[in-house]
Amino acid sequence: MGLPLAKSGRGAFEVANQAAREAGNIIMAHFPGEKRVTYKEGRSNIVTDVDLLAEEKITALLQEEYPGFGIITEESADIAGDSSFTWIIDPIDGTRNYAYGIPHFCVALALAHREEILLGIAYDPVRDELFRAEKGLGAFLNDSPIAVSNKTSLQAALVGFDMGYDAEIGQEILGVASALWPVVVSVRVMGSAALGLAYAACGRLDLYLHLALYPWDLAGGILLVREAGGVITELDGQPVSIRSKSVIATNSRIHEDFMRRVRR
Repeated sequence: MGLPLAKSGRGAFEVANQAAREAGNIIMAHFPGEKRVTYKEGRSNIVTDVDLLAEEKITALLQEEYPGFGIITEESADIAGDSSFTWIIDPIDGTRNYAYGIPHFCVALALAHREEILLGIAYDPVRDELFRAEKGLGAFLNDSPIAVSNKTSLQAALVGFDMGYDAEIGQEILGVASALWPVVVSVRVMGSAALGLAYAACGRLDLYLHLALYPWDLAGGILLVREAGGVITELDGQPVSIRSKSVIATNSRIHEDFMRRVRR
């Protein structure tokens, strides 16, 4: 399925690219200063005033250009459209990093037709890196094609993961990382699931895993990894969807090696 044209006649990627970059400008303008932080649930799941400003910018542009499309976004109530297309938005993926002044976060955007992801973007405004994929057209970092790692085993792998907001699930993922640590080259806690998946798509990470995801964390990354030639499934090997909670993203050889170890 081709991407639908916007009200202005522009393509979906052009509109999404504009939305991500304008949100990125807002995010970077406020990055050096103080942010107002509020807690959504527990002590880990936070939102800043800048998340809301960036989300407002993205949502306004998408509604203007695609007035009938639904919107799922992290910080606000879902918007039901009269179309089978839905935008999925995380204005700042890596809010904890952002609030603490750690320069590792991104704007995450995806366009889905029902449950099928057609377009995925992760824009890192610190490095001006735009990871993008369109279904059937490959994956790119800015204008350069990307591909997943060519490593062939876990023993050669650099593994990234994130812990999520739930303490019990965080302990579980630390247990997985601990079990992997004697085998793999090293492990990294990323602080941004969307960038973790993008890094798996471009081979900066050989494997990325997470056990507590939401659609806005995951949607664009599914397409990025697939279009970069990778394998992305749930932790037990089942097919992944935008509603999945767990994910493992890597190449086919490392995925096979990982699943063998999980089964043992």
